[in-house]
Amino acid sequence: MPDRSPASPHPTSSPSPDTSSVTASLDQAKVGWIGTGVMGRSMAGHLLDSGYQLVVYNRSADKAASLADRGAEVVDSPAEVARRSDIVFLMVGYPADVRQVVFGAESAAGVLANLRPGNLLVDMTTSEPSLAVEIAEQANRVGVAALDAPVSGGDIGAKAGTLSIMVGGNPAAFDRVLPLFERMGKTIVLQGGPGAGQHTKMVNQTLVAASMIGVCEALLYAEAAGLDVTEVLRSVSSGAAGSWALSNLGPRIVAADFAPGFYVEHFIKDMSIALAEARRMNVALPGLALVSQLYNAVAAQGHARDGTQALMIALRTLNGRKNSAS
Repeated sequence: MPDRSPASPHPTSSPSPDTSSVTASLDQAKVGWIGTGVMGRSMAGHLLDSGYQLVVYNRSADKAASLADRGAEVVDSPAEVARRSDIVFLMVGYPADVRQVVFGAESAAGVLANLRPGNLLVDMTTSEPSLAVEIAEQANRVGVAALDAPVSGGDIGAKAGTLSIMVGGNPAAFDRVLPLFERMGKTIVLQGGPGAGQHTKMVNQTLVAASMIGVCEALLYAEAAGLDVTEVLRSVSSGAAGSWALSNLGPRIVAADFAPGFYVEHFIKDMSIALAEARRMNVALPGLALVSQLYNAVAAQGHARDGTQALMIALRTLNGRKNSAS
């Protein structure tokens, strides 16, 4: 059952936007989707499969072609998505991309300027908590409700519709978007006011960082000991050491499959945000800082667009071992 109880109060005293002009259940709402990458394409597809009218934009139009083939309307700008939609979802790469899409560039207006009072804006990008607060404040001024709703579960969770969705924002807006979240995710929690979803995602990414280095170092040890790593996975995945990363990415590492479920370069971005927030809060996270440096080495070795399991490549190189299937 989705949890709508916020863990902290709304951080501003601004009145909540009136969303009454949006269809009560959103069943007939026209939905906009911006960003159809590794995860966004599957997430948008679940909404399309559920019968929602979908308006899509992606910088590389070919990445939206599969959605167009299934009935989505592809347009040529984020502003056009906003003009044609009652609710707009973003799933882009970096905070700078979010800012440009939402607020626009010098030569073109962004999403926010083209939404109508009562519309909804949901940023599912992993981004900066402070930017989420800024978007919510600016949206509130024009009568638009904004939520930050980053996700966890990778390409596997996106395809299966089992993502964990961590939400920050107004409870009434959360309730209105919940039916759509339920098409994409299994665990859906309102964590608090604007920015709370992004802070929760930083907790998630800190845990992922620790998990990934543990998985890679453990499998490297198994290789060095001459063990059958596939058999080792059978033993340890079901015990106390079991984890999502071990079960889902461990077999990919064994098969030397470094195709992205989540890009190394995006994980580096996430860790940078988490470390910056930690510094702001005077919290020392030495383990996260170490993993961040190791992933920088992965990127420097030419694997920025590989999956996060490519950390194994850097560790094998560090130990003078070959990078090939075990």
